Amino acid sequence: MPTITLPTADRRLEPFTTRPPRDFPKATPPFNRVAIAAAHVVADPLADVDPWLDVAIDWDRTIAYRCYLWSLGLGVAEAMDTAQRGMGLDWAASLELIRRSLDAAKDIPGAVIACGAGTDHLAPGPDVTIDDVIGAYEHQASAVEALGGRVILMASRALAKAARGPDDYLRVYHHVLSQVRQPVIIHWLGEMFDPALAGYWGSDDHWQAMETCLTMLHANAASIDGIKVSLLDKDKEIAMRRRLPRGVRMYTGDDFNYAELIAGDDQGHSDALLGIFDAIAPAASAALGSLHRNDLSTFHDILGPTVPLSRHVFKAPTRFYKTGVVFLAWLNGHQDHFTMVGGQHSARSLPHLAELFRLADAAGLLRDPDMACARMRSLLATHGVH
Repeated sequence: MPTITLPTADRRLEPFTTRPPRDFPKATPPFNRVAIAAAHVVADPLADVDPWLDVAIDWDRTIAYRCYLWSLGLGVAEAMDTAQRGMGLDWAASLELIRRSLDAAKDIPGAVIACGAGTDHLAPGPDVTIDDVIGAYEHQASAVEALGGRVILMASRALAKAARGPDDYLRVYHHVLSQVRQPVIIHWLGEMFDPALAGYWGSDDHWQAMETCLTMLHANAASIDGIKVSLLDKDKEIAMRRRLPRGVRMYTGDDFNYAELIAGDDQGHSDALLGIFDAIAPAASAALGSLHRNDLSTFHDILGPTVPLSRHVFKAPTRFYKTGVVFLAWLNGHQDHFTMVGGQHSARSLPHLAELFRLADAAGLLRDPDMACARMRSLLATHGVH
């Protein structure tokens, strides 16, 4: 197996010998969990744009990656934060991405897709009212539904800025949910993913915020398929999961503890809507196939080694996790470059990426170690490491 010299956190260089990739058996759905991967976008590195200001997407490679996820039996969460929504991807580009993905899904039997609708075309500010937020949600949700898409109702920076308390959140969500055509997925994205969402649901205390969110869920259950909770706290997710209205799913967004949350306990389990499933798609699919066969041992044997990788990818500042997701897609040959929308490929350090390389290898996720090493060496060389 190939060996590569990698930097360490203490500025040393050490040889690292890769191991053979794991042969993940391809699973065939249906699974006994709903499993949706929030998918990344592939930038167009040849576009003559200013990356910090303009959006240039390689549509062919971006859609091809969604087809890859569908081929593994995973659903796709489109135009979410993993696709750099609000960190390089604006609403206009998001809507075009949604349109193209929905079109691609029509050609794939059983393809599951749900699409992010929020308020990101409305800039937060002191003059923004609750009615403005409602109008922005209505605009995006109706645009998604007009294309035939199912809505994931994303958390709103404008609402977090404009709301004066829990009642404003209840008013906004009730109004929007009363108009949707089919049940939606609610997304509670914690401030560790987006600092502008601090105090969501009207409180800085997650437990108090949970009470408001549960009130909203119970009042609007007929319009809700489930809620994705991204707080990176398994105890909060489990506590909330046990209090959901009948028929409303818990979609784990916990990229630290997803394996045990998906496995569940004697009182229930979480389904999955995860950014890390983009990066570990073959392992996720194989593990879910094992779980469907009630082979919990193999499920944990496959997913267990991916958890340290995920915790590293999503380490603070968590909002920069997209860099690791795209880095791994590049190492594995799903795209020809490590260039990101918004210049976000620069958001993580070289030692961070080197450790990600090691952890991906440990999880058996470097599908061609020779190629991965060659690409890693090219990145090291651009940083003056030889």
